[in-house]
Amino acid sequence: MSKLLSFLKYVLLLGVSVFLMWYALKELDFQKMWAEFLSADYGWVLVSVLMGASAYGSRAIRWRMQIKPTGYHPTLTNTYNAMMVGYLANLVLPRMGEVVRCSMLRRTDGLPVNTGFGTVIAERMVDMLMLGVVTSLAFLVEFDRIRGFFLDLFSERYAGLEQSFTSFYWLFWILLGSGIVILAVFLRYLSLLRQNSYFQKVVLFVKGTLRGIFSITKLDNQVAFWGHTGFVWLMYYGSSLVVFYALPATAGLSWGAALSVLVVGTLGMAAPVQGGIGVYHLLVQATLLLYGVPKEGGMAYALLAHTSQTLLVVLMGVISFMVSMLKRRPVGARPAEMNPKAHHEINR
Repeated sequence: MSKLLSFLKYVLLLGVSVFLMWYALKELDFQKMWAEFLSADYGWVLVSVLMGASAYGSRAIRWRMQIKPTGYHPTLTNTYNAMMVGYLANLVLPRMGEVVRCSMLRRTDGLPVNTGFGTVIAERMVDMLMLGVVTSLAFLVEFDRIRGFFLDLFSERYAGLEQSFTSFYWLFWILLGSGIVILAVFLRYLSLLRQNSYFQKVVLFVKGTLRGIFSITKLDNQVAFWGHTGFVWLMYYGSSLVVFYALPATAGLSWGAALSVLVVGTLGMAAPVQGGIGVYHLLVQATLLLYGVPKEGGMAYALLAHTSQTLLVVLMGVISFMVSMLKRRPVGARPAEMNPKAHHEINR
């Protein structure tokens, strides 16, 4: 049953991506868009790909720094391979990659999945913080254009929000009341729950996850960690900017426009569809329209930037998967032998 549900989820999300791509392409002049591709300078696309690759390398170093305070010391190679295979898995089924990469480090270095997952949550929190910083900077630099984009985007969708305020008001109080009741029942039967083996396993899982999340507060070198974070986002920005120079329609855009594309493109990639396909293209195309770029030119940019980075993930992910499958753990090695103290804490 679980496999069937996963398959149906995959088909549904893929269907959404296909529909969005069809919607984005249905009114375009393909001859004009093809002309953009024919006149493109693909050297700039290569520079963008190299920037993306360097960002992944820096992310692997940063993730390894997060893991060390938990008591485990995976090699940089294993950390990088697990991360890239996780990104590859996200192209198949969104959010599956987080579990996949933690499972790989469990196999190669004995890192408990819950602890690894906690470090991934912390990583996502840092990325959200950086996205907030970049978004704020984009608003300062390109205030008029960004404001217009978001006002148009949300005004149509939430035009009837004021009329529905009463419904949201009652829904809030219903949810709050339900939460209070559930909390009261939980506290009332807490002593009995503590004797339940399943509850104990959940508690251990949560503790391990929290240990992974708070590992970010125990880093050996905070300066290096935030340095890698800044470098990663600088490469993301750079990879968005240099693709401008590859196409005639976008070659004259400013560095501020690249900030806007980075913000909306990141939001598009975060959408729960395979690789942000469709969502990314629609958002980037709409953003470039604000800068006077025709729809065909905006879509050409979105296709070039997204496809090149996706192919990079596929290539690096497949190589990492093959290396990981060929590299076996030494015979007789167990997670407890790799880190007895941490293993004891997990099972205590």
